[in-house]
Amino acid sequence: MGERGYKHERRQGTERRLSNERHDRIREGAVLITGISGRLGRRVARRLHRYRQIVGLDPKPIRGLPPDVEHVALDPRRSQARQVFRRGDIGAILHLGVLHNPGKGAEHHTQNLVALQKILEYADQFGIPKVVLLSSANAYGPRPDNPQFLTEEAPLLAGGAFSEMRDIVELDMFAQSFFWRSPEIEFVILRPANILGTVRNAPSNYLRLDVVPTVMGFDPMIQALHQDDVVSAIECALAPGKRGVFNVAGPPPVPLSRAVALLGRRTMPVPYSLAKGVLRQAFRLGVTSFPAPELDFIRYVCMVDDTRARRELGYRPAYDLEATLRSVDEERWVA
Repeated sequence: MGERGYKHERRQGTERRLSNERHDRIREGAVLITGISGRLGRRVARRLHRYRQIVGLDPKPIRGLPPDVEHVALDPRRSQARQVFRRGDIGAILHLGVLHNPGKGAEHHTQNLVALQKILEYADQFGIPKVVLLSSANAYGPRPDNPQFLTEEAPLLAGGAFSEMRDIVELDMFAQSFFWRSPEIEFVILRPANILGTVRNAPSNYLRLDVVPTVMGFDPMIQALHQDDVVSAIECALAPGKRGVFNVAGPPPVPLSRAVALLGRRTMPVPYSLAKGVLRQAFRLGVTSFPAPELDFIRYVCMVDDTRARRELGYRPAYDLEATLRSVDEERWVA
């Protein structure tokens, strides 16, 4: 074997050793979860703590966590949070701590961006080998010219609508740039469809209404995703060797009217111009948390193709359509 071949083989051997060490740390190290106080964060912790050490980084008080889950009551933007990342036993970071409040757009935009910058900076600085970011399929944006299913290569066009979506799009794009700058870190971005369950998000709150308003003349196909299927997708993403951007969907899509009917509720069609004016005024007065641009989500299609997640992550949704939809009424008043 020539000198060049020997050097090449030695370099490959070093790369394999480093890769194995990285995978061991991902597999055996603690999972640091930001935003663990949220309902989804707590569900993830309850699932993962059975076989992983869990550290929650969240300034809010938390109820209902397993006793072996460590909670560090700090905002990741605070300088003291640096010590949590540098402790040496963190194998992966799961970032769920994205603030969602359309009424505090500018304030939350800054907080979200700075928090993600700090988290990625610490991951790079302290050699944490895995980062998983929960983004959203809504980042693609509902549009009249959308194809039936959007792949991960589709542009993120929701940013022009309102502040919350601008945040999601900007965070997703910032994370993608980090993905390419730091190839030694296994970075996964998950873009789930509409998450339903006990979570207090816009899709679940909308379907909990006794009478569900719709836009007259529109009945878009929608995708629903059970909150526990999201947890399963996160589990798949945390496995060593997985990296990239993945759409996540649940059971086959249905028309919005069919989803409402399966819940035993009735719809109330409203002309778009009237609905837009009422929502704009109600949002300005603080009567509703739904900004008027969200009407596009019940006018146009925004569905994703999750073939890549099924093929590369091994993800499979466990809940059928009826169970997914009915989850919005389960434990309705649980904190």
